[in-house]
Amino acid sequence: MTAEQNPVPSPTPSPTSAASPSAAATAAAGSGEPELLTGSGAIIRTLELLGVTDVFGLPGGAVIPLYDELMTQDAIRHILVRHEQGAGHAAEGYASASNRVGVAIATSGPGATNLVTAIADAYMDSVPILCITGQVFSTLMGTDAFQEADIVGITMPITKHSFLVKRPEDVPGAIASAYLIASTGRPGPVLVDITKDAQQKTAPFIWPPKIDLPGYRPITKAHGKQVQAAAQLLADAKKPVLYVGGGVIRARASAELLAFAELTGTPVVTTLMARGAFPDSHDLHLGMPGMHGTVPAVLALQEADLIIALGARFDDRVTGKVSEFAPNATIVHVDVDPAEISKIRTADVPIVGDAKDVLADLAVSFSAVLKTTTPDFTEWWTYLDGLRKEYPLGYSEPADGLLAPQYVIKRIGELTGPEGIYAAGVGQHQMWAAQYIKYERPNSWLNSGGAGTMGYSVPAAMGAKVAEPDRVVWSIDGDGCFQMTNQELATCTINNIPIKVAIINNSSLGMVRQWQTLFYDGRHSFTDLNTGHGSAMVPDFVKLAEAYGALGIRVTSADQVDDAIKLALATNDRPVVIDFVVSRDAMVWPMVPQGVSNSYVQYAKDHAPTWGEE
Repeated sequence: MTAEQNPVPSPTPSPTSAASPSAAATAAAGSGEPELLTGSGAIIRTLELLGVTDVFGLPGGAVIPLYDELMTQDAIRHILVRHEQGAGHAAEGYASASNRVGVAIATSGPGATNLVTAIADAYMDSVPILCITGQVFSTLMGTDAFQEADIVGITMPITKHSFLVKRPEDVPGAIASAYLIASTGRPGPVLVDITKDAQQKTAPFIWPPKIDLPGYRPITKAHGKQVQAAAQLLADAKKPVLYVGGGVIRARASAELLAFAELTGTPVVTTLMARGAFPDSHDLHLGMPGMHGTVPAVLALQEADLIIALGARFDDRVTGKVSEFAPNATIVHVDVDPAEISKIRTADVPIVGDAKDVLADLAVSFSAVLKTTTPDFTEWWTYLDGLRKEYPLGYSEPADGLLAPQYVIKRIGELTGPEGIYAAGVGQHQMWAAQYIKYERPNSWLNSGGAGTMGYSVPAAMGAKVAEPDRVVWSIDGDGCFQMTNQELATCTINNIPIKVAIINNSSLGMVRQWQTLFYDGRHSFTDLNTGHGSAMVPDFVKLAEAYGALGIRVTSADQVDDAIKLALATNDRPVVIDFVVSRDAMVWPMVPQGVSNSYVQYAKDHAPTWGEE
């Protein structure tokens, strides 16, 4: 992602670069005499000038000055969450659905530490969020004062950068710098910790502030010779694959990816974080690779002679046993973050640059190569099409007579359509949502990929709905995940954020249970949640939904599925929660066990009756 793609100051902020600041803010920024503002006022004014229109937060002692001034303005909508982790995930969902920077606010001490999980999540998945935390008075720092925590130190390993602000005059520069860092280069979370006295004191508000980041120079334009080398390798290859990661979505490069794939005729696989970067319906798309990927996608990577990795990082869930991953493949690795290139798999052609720019350059270079070289992928495609025919994605009906979770999720996608947004929790339902919903556009699939954070779905869906109010937003959650952050349903009801929640209720921690079944001789140790099977329902999700002011529905048979989904789609005056009681014995297939090679054709054949039926 480049600075030019975002309404951010680059390299020195300008009020005209923001998205419609108020007339008062614009006048103040453009007048000759600087306005005298408190540090809290400077926070709000800076956010406004940067184009921020929505923030998620929860007040406390160290941010009371900021909250006192928030209520005196109407340019920025503040959404009061019920837990700071919810604010962080909501900011993530907001950013992931809209490509805008999400903003979360918390107080000092436990308020700030409650953001840590969401910050770590955003760091792993390269989500641009700005976290603003209050800190105790600067004179009390280091004394173990009430609710003091070194949040800058705590978050240093999981942020792109962190700022500690002790003076009101430093507020605009810190926040503008944080916004710039979060949204450029490889996106990610940035934290600004502001002492209470810095919020209370006044200083002239200088706009634009001077931004001095001497060590921050994101590379967006790739080296021409490397791009040419990659184009020539592709033209000479017999079994190439485009290995597409979430960086393509963050770079807003889906159109360029589509154009390049169609120009070259190269097979495409999209990782868990890249679902929607390339249309599922396209003939060139082989599906999702990795532990629970499709057989064609997994074996295409494994047997390729050339892999062009675009905004992907060769993580363990894709590669399996790294030493045996794609043993015959030449690697072209494109990433905006030079630290990722050759970190796991050595790149034969390293290309540091923004995916949007690199793909455009690759298309030009490949077109030039076509004048002297005629690529031939016919034999490769014959093999891949054979895999697609032999190993279609499918599932068997559960033997216990309960709902097939795959069917439920598939119908949610079919009845909602590609314009919807789907935010998943973590576990089996996450994999089924990645497999059985057809994604045709970027920013339609939100999930916690790197950190695998249970509790992500409901607040992320809430944030996505705030960012994209005209889209249908589903939270596809498990009964375990839902119980971690369902308090944000109150936030949704009170603030008119009508998300739809589908609880895939197998009354257990499903993915852990699956591993226990497969690898621990069926010893299901502490994975039973008692939420949907038998007489006990603790809690009763329908009653819980109603207590939060949402519409609660329970579905126990296949003939009820469509009517429940249609009712949810038709209900837009409040959130909707559907408790789908599904089989606890359903498993996610295909599956490459952890730590083994991706060469698992025999494993796939052995399980064909389980997952290969339409």
